[in-house]
Amino acid sequence: MTRRIFRITGSDARDFLQDLVTNDVGRLDHGPVYTALLTPQGKLIADFFLVPDGDAILLDVDATLADTLMQRLTLYRLRRDVQFAETDLQVARGTCPAPEGAVPDPRHPALGWRLYGAEADDDGTDWDALRVTHCIPETGIELTPDTFILEAGFDRLNGVDFRKGCYVGQEVTARMKHKTELRKGLVRVSVDGAAPAGTEVQADGKVAGTLFTQAGGEGIAFLRFDRAEGEMLAGDARVRRVS
Repeated sequence: MTRRIFRITGSDARDFLQDLVTNDVGRLDHGPVYTALLTPQGKLIADFFLVPDGDAILLDVDATLADTLMQRLTLYRLRRDVQFAETDLQVARGTCPAPEGAVPDPRHPALGWRLYGAEADDDGTDWDALRVTHCIPETGIELTPDTFILEAGFDRLNGVDFRKGCYVGQEVTARMKHKTELRKGLVRVSVDGAAPAGTEVQADGKVAGTLFTQAGGEGIAFLRFDRAEGEMLAGDARVRRVS
């Protein structure tokens, strides 16, 4: 996991972010916030963490998305009093007793803590197994630029607030929440056999989705719900939806 950490400052920083991201920035008063920036069409640009840091805000994003995210934020800044500066901070994380200064991962209690400092230590947690157990998507694996965040479970992961008002992509996201029934999304599946991440899942000879991260005989798959009944195939592996 390679992350880049930026410090956001300026008198307009919170209002600026509130107008753009999927979650309520006011939650920073109580700790870290998991959120995303979307396209106007409601598709994912980047998911990231916002972390209170005195009068500033830390932005913690996957390194592969950092340049794109910062370019987009800079484009939206216009004349507002907001500054972005990359830091030398790294992220340590774990599920053992949290060290001093650590903050909880806001997505799920099972994800433990995150600590921002000079080193990116890890306590040996099997993160793939943990993510599969709780169906938690990862940037660059289950989360891609084609992702609609509700199909990825962002409401379940505390990544979107439906009462905060407008943000980029809000209209599409709200319509998916309130006016339609999701027809596809990420689910946990049992996996009998082995198949590389990204293997196409088929049901009765029809494409049903894609199998991603696997651990301990289970996996995370993106499936069409109308085709995700009974046993399916992912390459030579047999797959069945369990949640």
